[in-house]
Amino acid sequence: MAGSHTRSHRVPAFAAVAVAACAALTSCGDGSETAGPSSSAPATSATVPTTGSPAKDSPAEEKLVLRWRETGGIAGLGGPGSVPEFSLFSTGRAVVSSGPPQYELTEYRLKPEALRRLLDEARDAGLGRSHTVGSDRIMDAIIAEITMGDATTRVIQPGSESASAPEARFLKRLDPRSWPASDQAAPPKPYRPEKTAVLAGETSGGAKVKNWPLAPLARGEEAAGALCTVVPASKLPATAPDTVWRSEGKTYSVRLRPLLPAESTCQDVI
Repeated sequence: MAGSHTRSHRVPAFAAVAVAACAALTSCGDGSETAGPSSSAPATSATVPTTGSPAKDSPAEEKLVLRWRETGGIAGLGGPGSVPEFSLFSTGRAVVSSGPPQYELTEYRLKPEALRRLLDEARDAGLGRSHTVGSDRIMDAIIAEITMGDATTRVIQPGSESASAPEARFLKRLDPRSWPASDQAAPPKPYRPEKTAVLAGETSGGAKVKNWPLAPLARGEEAAGALCTVVPASKLPATAPDTVWRSEGKTYSVRLRPLLPAESTCQDVI
């Protein structure tokens, strides 16, 4: 795939998790913890099945309940159109990303009781309210941005300065490789998206120029800093980082962003 966002990554990378500059934070200060407006996340528990198997995987029923992504750093992690490191859904499905350019995604399945327990632990760690942990005065800091319901928590330098905070310690629970087999409803497997967002930007040329076989790239809508169109993943042409595409007389670089569960449009790609 072609794209401007590159990063070295583990699945997930907890030793050096994410920080953006002060402007990226909802609240900036010089203390070790800055609390923003209180926000509860009742939907995260209301959508969890109480008995039996995880709910049916349909866009109307499967909801995002917990997510974290890396942002900031010298390399500019978590840029527009990147895939979050970890996304957990109300069905117990979790999707973990290895990062670009290939975006190898792995799907895990939690049993309902294990899902409820994990969300309870998240609330106990303080993730049910929006706030910032750590100092915002660290240049090129890495931030772990954790979303739970309507609440967003930003943990600055979770692998060092903020490592002892409950929010930073909780990140270790979001490594599915450490989940007991007894908590999992099915073995892990590759995540295969049904649809992919094509993120295109005009460019002057490249080593390989091919004709774009799908809908004209210029007709895409603006999203994630690019012209975005959503296409069935099965129809995507093979591409490579040095390939550019000719569409209606113009040439474009293209990034492919697989859509996750509960995502269906370009506006879901942030």
